Amino acid sequence: MSLVLDKVSYHYAGTTHGLSDVSIDIRTGELVAVIGPSGSGKSTLLKLVAGLESGNTGSILLDGDDLSRKPVHQRHIGMVFQSYALFPHLNVAENVAYGLKLRKVPAAERSRKGSELLELVGLGEFAARPISKLSGGQQQRVALARALAIDPRALLLDEPLAALDAGIRGHLRDQIRTLQKRFNATTLLVTHDQEEALTMADRVAVLKDGRLLQLATPRDIYERPASCAVAEFVGLSTLMPAIVTGDGQLDLGFAQLRADTGARKRGDAVTVLVRPEHVQANPPAGAPNVFTGRVGTQRYLGSVVRYDFHLPGLQRPVLAESREAATQSIAFPPEHIRLLDQ
Repeated sequence: MSLVLDKVSYHYAGTTHGLSDVSIDIRTGELVAVIGPSGSGKSTLLKLVAGLESGNTGSILLDGDDLSRKPVHQRHIGMVFQSYALFPHLNVAENVAYGLKLRKVPAAERSRKGSELLELVGLGEFAARPISKLSGGQQQRVALARALAIDPRALLLDEPLAALDAGIRGHLRDQIRTLQKRFNATTLLVTHDQEEALTMADRVAVLKDGRLLQLATPRDIYERPASCAVAEFVGLSTLMPAIVTGDGQLDLGFAQLRADTGARKRGDAVTVLVRPEHVQANPPAGAPNVFTGRVGTQRYLGSVVRYDFHLPGLQRPVLAESREAATQSIAFPPEHIRLLDQ
């Protein structure tokens, strides 16, 4: 089942907030994660697909079927909410089978399917347990099993791990991805957690102010952002304005830089992007793009030290990461420099 949003626009009454001409295609069995700053339209997008908001222009097609005027119960979409939205008066098995009961599936089949799904999410022995006796991670897995029980045409995940402790997010993130692949579920994930999006998704959509900035693989989003807005939002970076002065040559204003300028011409304005892990600390003699300066704030992160490196002539410090902070100099290896057109 493919899920296609074609030029979808929606604005809340009396405001300019919402979505503007957003087009996203999710292929059968694919997981697409939507990220963006607060107010970018992520939740609005999810609500429109689910049918919790209506009145959009453009089309929302599920395997060619336009959902725009279908009520929630006719869309046959499974959804896992941030709050899980489990029924406290029902036990675990009854929660999982709730959607099947609404569809008048016979009791024996409900019991069989519910038991099968609980085993898959590792909660087989919890079938009779009250929801109130489960941990947050266990409740999240019950919510996922309930969403999958109805054999949904598509699966919507709304910040599914946001309420959980960091210690268990990684495990549950992997479990969700494994189940999503097993069921070949066409999935739309909305999250504020970039690591969650980059590790789980086949492709990532970046929204800002209701507009789609880029839709690409996690690697392309991070390594080849389409704009400064994407580069600033996804991951950490140092951005510096520059002018192309020749083939492979850039003027930063305070220094010259060697980098692949591609087909750009002399005088073209660009923005130089350098990720912190690509900043070389204490480069050897003869290395290109070496700059001297001083170390500022240092942050010990276990595997690396993240630190600010202040360069004369650059207003903001360079953000760098390495096993140890630089002493007096850093370098930008040309092969790790990305240029963004202004």
